[in-house]
Order: sequence, then structure tokens, then C-alpha cells
Amino acid sequence: MSDALITSPFWLGLLGSTAAGACTAVGAAGVFAIQRLSPKLEDMLLSAAAGIMLAASFFSLILPGLDIANARLDHEVLAALIVIGGVMLGAIGLWLLHEHLPHEHFVLGREGPDQVQLKRIWLFIIAITLHNLPEGMAVGVGFATGDPGNGAGLAVGIGLQNIPEGLAVAVSLLAIGYSRKAAFGWGALTGAAEPLGGLIGAAAGSLAELALPAVLGAAAGAMLYIISDEIIPETHRRGFETPATFALMTGMVVMMFLDTTLG
Repeated sequence: MSDALITSPFWLGLLGSTAAGACTAVGAAGVFAIQRLSPKLEDMLLSAAAGIMLAASFFSLILPGLDIANARLDHEVLAALIVIGGVMLGAIGLWLLHEHLPHEHFVLGREGPDQVQLKRIWLFIIAITLHNLPEGMAVGVGFATGDPGNGAGLAVGIGLQNIPEGLAVAVSLLAIGYSRKAAFGWGALTGAAEPLGGLIGAAAGSLAELALPAVLGAAAGAMLYIISDEIIPETHRRGFETPATFALMTGMVVMMFLDTTLG
């Protein structure tokens, strides 16, 4: 494989999303050292992840999408409408998945169609897959913009937020009776959805260049839906709203810093 091919936006997107997904295994490995997370710490970790996703949605996806659309169309209103359309389509797509796939939240419990035959482990895996797929897609389209710094910032930010997510999943599985090895294995496996999302995002951005602003918007919309519909309500149910809020803000400024320094 030539150097030019390896450094193409498509392959960089796939490699970046794979690296970000691998960070889930890094977090899941914490199950060998931690018996369980306190509810307060769990809410703070998940909120910090939401903050990273929030900043990534705007600084690494929506704003570049607007810049690209405006540069190609030289029409600010039309450029904004294209990105807005992508944001809404991404959110609607995640909403439809949530409506039709059974999944389970950390606090709220089971949602979606009543599939009694599905084991609880699969409900957790489906839930985390719903998170990781658009995150991987975001990294893929981030590299597809042609700005390696933007893609790298996204990969680092998403990778950082995958660490507490992987830990939370593995510890939750340990708490319901799975062995440490099994909890680690399933927790690490949930990160495998990110390279798939990266492949989709990188291919969409590379093969449909004119649609890139909408694809960037769709990735952002999917993540914004997860933040508002799932993570924030989840982390505000047990009385730790204030530390969860500051954790979200911390995650947001960390991602903003990464985007500014790497982008």
C-alpha cells in the first residue's frame, strides 16, 4: 500500500476511528482494578463524555460543514440550510434507531420494543453501539474534510470520551454478575462499532464530496441527539446534577482546546 493511499482522507478516517474505538478497551480494562463506580462518579464520567461530544459537534463538524458548503456554493443561506438539513436527518436517524431497537440505559432501564428473549448483555451492547456508530462516523467525515488536524482532534476527543464509557460499561456488567474477563471483553467489543462508523463516514465524505457538509451535519445531529435525549437525562436522575454539569463543561472545554491546538 503506497504512502499516498495510507495518508488519503479515507484511510486516515478509518485508522482514526479504529484508534478512537480502541480507547473503549482501555477504559474497560479498568474493571480489573475497580470493583464498582459510585453513582456520582459514573454520572460525572458520562457527563464529561457528553461535553466532549458537544464541543466536537460544533467545532469539528458543524462549523467546518458550514465553511465547506459556503466555499463551494458562495451562498451563506443555502450553505446553512444544507448543514441544518444534515443535522436534523442525523438526529431523526438516531431517534428511529432508539424507537425500533431494544436497548437499556444505565439508570432509566430498558427502552424500545419489549424483547424478553434478549439477554441484558445484548441490550447494553446495542445501547453503546448506538453511541459509538455516529462517533466513528464523525471521525471519518472529520478526516474527509481534507484537514488532518480536524480529524485528529476528533479522534483524540472521541477516544478520550470512550475511556470512561468503556469503564462504565464493564463495571456495570461486573455488577450484574459477569466475570471480570467477560466484562472487559464485552466492554472492549462495544468499541468495534466505531471503525464501522468511521468507514461509513469516510466513504460518504470521499465518494460524495458535494454532500460532505450534509454528512458532517448528520454526524453532529446524531451526537447531539444522544447528548440531549440520553446522556443528560441519565446523569440528572440521581441527585448529582451540579457535578455532572461541571463535568460536562470540563469535557467541552477539553475538546475545544484539542480542536484549537490540533485543528
